[in-house]
Amino acid sequence: MRRVWIACVGLVLTAMPALAQPAATDGFVPMASLPQGEEMPAARLVIAAYACFLVLMVGYVWTLWRRLDRVERELRELQDRQRRTVA
Repeated sequence: MRRVWIACVGLVLTAMPALAQPAATDGFVPMASLPQGEEMPAARLVIAAYACFLVLMVGYVWTLWRRLDRVERELRELQDRQRRTVA
């Protein structure tokens, strides 16, 4: 009985997005015939998004570069210490 219930719920949840879709139009609708809606300046938003991404990536690469530099410095110090103790 539990499996049947789970199957029914799964079927309903799977079918919900298809039922929520608006009815399809008969074909091509010219843009001029559509009602006027809100318009967002898409170009500004895209440029802002790319700029934010670029700034974040440059910051991330810079922090990785600093960390790698610190690790290399510590490795050199460790190698020098090892040479002194062996010699």
